[in-house]
Amino acid sequence: MSAKIAIIGAGSWGTALAIALGRSRRPHAISLWAHELEVVESMRSRRVNDVFLPGFELPASLDATDDLAEAVARAEIVLGVMPSTHARRLYSEIIPMLAPGASIVSATKGLEPDSLLRMTEVIEQAAGPRSQLRVAALSGPSFAREVARGDPTAIVIASANAAFATEVQEAFSGPTLRLYTNTDVAGVELAGAVKNVIAIAAGVAEGVGFGHNTLAALITRGLAEMTRLSMALGGRPETMAGLAGMGDLVLTCTGALSRNRGVGVELGKGRKLDEILGAMRMVAEGVSTTAATRTLAQRLGIEMPITEQMHAVLYEDKSPREAIRELMERRLKGE
Repeated sequence: MSAKIAIIGAGSWGTALAIALGRSRRPHAISLWAHELEVVESMRSRRVNDVFLPGFELPASLDATDDLAEAVARAEIVLGVMPSTHARRLYSEIIPMLAPGASIVSATKGLEPDSLLRMTEVIEQAAGPRSQLRVAALSGPSFAREVARGDPTAIVIASANAAFATEVQEAFSGPTLRLYTNTDVAGVELAGAVKNVIAIAAGVAEGVGFGHNTLAALITRGLAEMTRLSMALGGRPETMAGLAGMGDLVLTCTGALSRNRGVGVELGKGRKLDEILGAMRMVAEGVSTTAATRTLAQRLGIEMPITEQMHAVLYEDKSPREAIRELMERRLKGE
């Protein structure tokens, strides 16, 4: 059965998901909302998002709009792909507009900076305690350009409501996009957020000039940090061994398309954070997530040394080389 799907956020990931859904097994009607009028005009007139994902034709079933009410009207599934800093405001506007029975899937990989909440928790707060709104999180190893190109990609849909996760799995899966269900929402969302912190560290190591030994150590010990934090907040360790955990971590730490890794590379080369971010049109979620993750770790009494050092590099002007040296000279311990 086809559905109307409203995608909120027309950056590279939101646009790539729209293209992938256009190839899904069911002929969905897709509404793609963008904040920027130039993006909407590009998608309407040329059927391409020239600003955030040039070179990929949008499906014929897609309508572009900058009107939230128009985007979500009659939508059965709302797919949120906005930056984490804008999530609460947008969901607070969207939820009262939803048709009866509509559901929300979050594809934002980040934590809310002030509250430290995961995106599904933000949605649930915006909906209110009496809401029956069904909510899920979409995550896993997926570069937007490769998804839009049609490279075979496997990701995860997580919901406490297993039946809803299966509905989304069946609606979104297609010849190039395969979804696996999971009920560990906390683990899936925390993995998707914190892996960006480790990706910045991986980029720093490359920018400084270190090789594969360093990268392998960062990925492995980064996974240990992700697992400790996730388990403390109710996540399951096996989630970290799957697509949302190890899969996305490896992709983001090694792939040249990773924005967070790219920020780290430039930091390792000696550029300042403000300069790096000022040259970027798209958001690198790992920058704000580093601060949120560090605060969470301190609050819970969890040791996260890579996160701690990346916070010092990003926010305290610490030398990348000094940060890596301190990681190597920590007290010796068992694995």
